[in-house]
Amino acid sequence: MAARKSTAKADTKSNVSAEDLKKYYREMLLIRRFEEKAGQLYGMGLIGGFCHLYIGQEAVVVGLEAAAEEGDKRITSYRDHGHMLACGMDPKGVMAELTGREGGYSKGKGGSMHMFSKEKHFYGGHGIVAAQVPIGAGLAFADKYLGNDRVTFTYFGDGAANQGQVYEAYNMAELWNLPCIFVIENNQYAMGTSTKRSTHSPSYWERGAAYGIKGEEVDGMDVLAVKAAGEKAVAVCRAGDGPYILEIKTYRYRGHSMSDPAKYRTREEVQEMREKRDAIEHVRQMLLTGGHATEDDLKAIDKEIKEIVNESAEFAKESPEPALEELWTDIYADEVPQGEAV
Repeated sequence: MAARKSTAKADTKSNVSAEDLKKYYREMLLIRRFEEKAGQLYGMGLIGGFCHLYIGQEAVVVGLEAAAEEGDKRITSYRDHGHMLACGMDPKGVMAELTGREGGYSKGKGGSMHMFSKEKHFYGGHGIVAAQVPIGAGLAFADKYLGNDRVTFTYFGDGAANQGQVYEAYNMAELWNLPCIFVIENNQYAMGTSTKRSTHSPSYWERGAAYGIKGEEVDGMDVLAVKAAGEKAVAVCRAGDGPYILEIKTYRYRGHSMSDPAKYRTREEVQEMREKRDAIEHVRQMLLTGGHATEDDLKAIDKEIKEIVNESAEFAKESPEPALEELWTDIYADEVPQGEAV
């Protein structure tokens, strides 16, 4: 079946309660405040190496996590902090890992780009561009083999969408009807080159047509539109008709990484996106105009989030660096009982 674009506009007011809206607002705000704090710690020299912030893209992962169920898997690239928080990983453990401390999710040995949580079915955090895509297809293959009705969200960016291994994964996923949702987080600039300059066919989801994969383009600055598209993709995959491609058009406000001054675009362009298309502000206005929350209610949420983030930073600072002996731990995974998924 050829790929096709969804022509229906997502009804962003249907099937969403006031509590759901507050939940999405809170989750997106947590990611933003956490990333802002991570940027501060990087500037202070407490986070080393690379650090890729998710500011501006919060609606993508929050919307898709709202469509996921317990046991579903997720795998992503190096811009991964927001994904960790959205799937329920502890901000303290995430921040401690960013700072290379023992209290981190990978005991301080993975850093910003390599964190995992078996409990939350989060499989990284991968530093090699597009390397996670075939791994995501493999996770989906395991689920199909075990018949456990789970799906895998495989995230990658517009830059990775030009990598050959993506299309090898597409081909295998379609041949075997894997329950894999390929999520292209198209923030329009890859590392620093506009999609208009880097590819002749900027509609990435349509490339699935060569393999017969269904898909659609989604407004990634609208968390409810993302949620609706995610629910549709999940239903297709759970019914055994996967895979599915979601190209989610989003925008990052910061550079590719903390070392990127982002001179390839104007400040006016970024400011216009912040003022007119910000995903968090969109939900904030829905809460206010719909009478679901007051300004004081939202200030209280912001205060709570800032306290959580500050606590995570203090935890990270106080956590010791990993002992030298940690070099020799976690080299091999524990044996997995036969017939059981990791």
